[in-house]
Amino acid sequence: MRRRAILALFSALGLVGACAPSGKESQSAPPSRDGSWRPAPVAGASDPAKVVESAAAADWRDVDPANLLLIDLADGSRVTIELAPEFAPVHVANIRAFARAGWWDGAAVYRVHDNYVAQWGLNESERPLPAGVVERPPAEYDRPLHGLRPRPLGFPDSYAPIAGHAGGWAIGYDPGRGRAWLAHCYATVGAGRSLAPDTGAGGELYAVIGHAPRHLDLNIAAVGRVIDGIHALSARPRGTGALGFYTDRSADIGIVRARIAADIPPAARPVYQVLRSDSAAFSDYVTGRANRGGDFFERPAGGVDLCNAPVPVRRRPQPS
Repeated sequence: MRRRAILALFSALGLVGACAPSGKESQSAPPSRDGSWRPAPVAGASDPAKVVESAAAADWRDVDPANLLLIDLADGSRVTIELAPEFAPVHVANIRAFARAGWWDGAAVYRVHDNYVAQWGLNESERPLPAGVVERPPAEYDRPLHGLRPRPLGFPDSYAPIAGHAGGWAIGYDPGRGRAWLAHCYATVGAGRSLAPDTGAGGELYAVIGHAPRHLDLNIAAVGRVIDGIHALSARPRGTGALGFYTDRSADIGIVRARIAADIPPAARPVYQVLRSDSAAFSDYVTGRANRGGDFFERPAGGVDLCNAPVPVRRRPQPS
């Protein structure tokens, strides 16, 4: 995606069947007569960190190595991304093709926009697309709700009729329309694009490094999330150009290589696990996030934002 088109796009966007929760799930209070919502705190909710620590092995799912993108940067750091083909299958297939063709080898992180996104790729390059890449994918901004088993968050959302989780992903969904989509939370990865009807091929990617820009939901193809190494993007110096572009190309962060974990010998590939969002442990975790207690919190909030209940991820424990 060209820099000028990116500037125009992000300037414009800057203006502009459920499973019942289990466990000690907090229920949001009904709206009052004036239309406001009242939090309903739950006393004695479990500590979310302890819930994650004590979750059983069956509460976790392994990340498919075919959906694991490993990006090694020139300073020795690594950004690990779980891809979401169930939400953006054509874009994810493109990303796999880009990685396998070495598209990002020698590319760079060229934009770090404070409280917004870090973006990488080839920027102004005219390099031909690798074989097999669909140059103009469909607008994979949402998908049918059918086939998902969403767990509603249980609290109001400003950007969707219902917010919740499905398959270990934070989503917004609309039962009336029968559609669901990935939410732009911290660490969400999306495909950069030009102005509509362009949808971006996936060669230019960004990761959210600030407060959740949920206004991007349903406007750009979200293709996954950073599950390890987000600091390698979020802790970078901010670009001084418009929208966080580096004006001095010597400030670009070089990419040494990008690979799909499935293409690495099993003994050398990292293995990650995601807490299953359809588990009782996850419901207890969300309740704990919404009702912090312990020695520090004097008053449970009684509510939580979708992006403040991030799905826990861990490296798979080694057998003892």
